[in-house]
Amino acid sequence: MKTMNIFKEGSFSEKAMKKLLVHDSPYFRIINFNFKAGQELPIHSHELEGELSIQVLEGKGEYLAADKTLPAETGDILVCDIAEPHGIRATTDMRVLVTIAPPL
Repeated sequence: MKTMNIFKEGSFSEKAMKKLLVHDSPYFRIINFNFKAGQELPIHSHELEGELSIQVLEGKGEYLAADKTLPAETGDILVCDIAEPHGIRATTDMRVLVTIAPPL
């Protein structure tokens, strides 16, 4: 068992989004991404079987897909196949938690 406070350990950068590996195991991976307003994780996909979730812990932005964008704000969570194109863009400073199962 372990604990981590990502609000204390995760930081922001004006240059690029910041990434903090929260957990990594053969079963799932958890990553905290912190974005300043205007930063994004571009649309991408992985040629693997599995699923991921992107949960907004703080802030506002947009979930990105191949053919649309969806609003993303505190408390929202997106769940999709890893192979489905996905990304996220921050319109305010934003903290998100990404869970990938099985890990890449």
